[in-house]
Amino acid sequence: MQAFNDLADFSNEEINALLELANRLDVSPEPTALRGKVLSLLFLNPSLRTLASFQAAMTRLGGGSFVISPDMSIHGLETRPGIVMDGTAAEHIREAVPVIASYGDAIGIRAFAERKNLATDLAETEFNSLTDLIETPYINMESAMNHPCQNLADWKTLDDLGIPANGGKFVLSWAYHPNALPLAVPSSTLYMAAKRGMDVTVLRPEGFALPDSIMEKAGAAAAASGGSIRESEDRAEAMEDAQIIYAKSWSSTTAYGDKNGDRELRKGLESWCVDDDWFENAASDCRFMHCLPVRRGVVVSEAVLDGPRSVVIHEARNRMLGQMAVLHQMLGSGS
Repeated sequence: MQAFNDLADFSNEEINALLELANRLDVSPEPTALRGKVLSLLFLNPSLRTLASFQAAMTRLGGGSFVISPDMSIHGLETRPGIVMDGTAAEHIREAVPVIASYGDAIGIRAFAERKNLATDLAETEFNSLTDLIETPYINMESAMNHPCQNLADWKTLDDLGIPANGGKFVLSWAYHPNALPLAVPSSTLYMAAKRGMDVTVLRPEGFALPDSIMEKAGAAAAASGGSIRESEDRAEAMEDAQIIYAKSWSSTTAYGDKNGDRELRKGLESWCVDDDWFENAASDCRFMHCLPVRRGVVVSEAVLDGPRSVVIHEARNRMLGQMAVLHQMLGSGS
């Protein structure tokens, strides 16, 4: 495996094989599988689960890792092309990334969208500019529109819960947040559920539709896998017989890059906080999923988050297991 960048790059059979490997490694560890291998981890944005789960995954497989972040005690990184570097930054990303990659057998890169221009972010311009600098195998640890490691963990979580791939009802719901957040998780989660073959409803208020190209990509995946996609602003209708509600806030695409415009659209939407009454029409065993971190009392109530419907901790542990499988395939003796 040369890259783990987007679930769209893999067939359902290949994804299921990765998840079978993840389950096997959980039950039957291979503590020397990646002995002598090194994973470089470049975080241009902060992280808790992604950083810790990759380090744990490499350690459990017998390898090592190191972390580089501009927040650490390194020279400030300049990212702008064609810049005269007479400011505070001492190093340019064009030198830093190849050097970091050269110290490892693979590299994980986390680089959020700038969220200034939607077309630029949809094209993954920033992330691609980084991977174009290297020849090392790489893992997308979250980019403008993709978060494949989270998607793999979520697919595994759905399998663990016994949610059927075809016919399972999945609600991806916008949730309130005081800030405009990236589109990577909602966009790639929608694709994951559609590719799995589920019947997906995107529940969101006016002004927060996902981009047309994202909906079209997911729609094509749903059609190929026997699933379906629709949108709704009606909570009771969307949640009817739902087996999963996956909550996530995201930026408005009608006011993309416009903080004031996005803030205006959010006014009065504080009730988009998942609480017990959201589940009145849902399946009796409907579960709550979220990628974390999550704001209690803003995105979801404590009653739901701490209650039996929540599987967020199980979901988070699956990050490590899914990534162990990816690393095993990418760096193991059979790679």
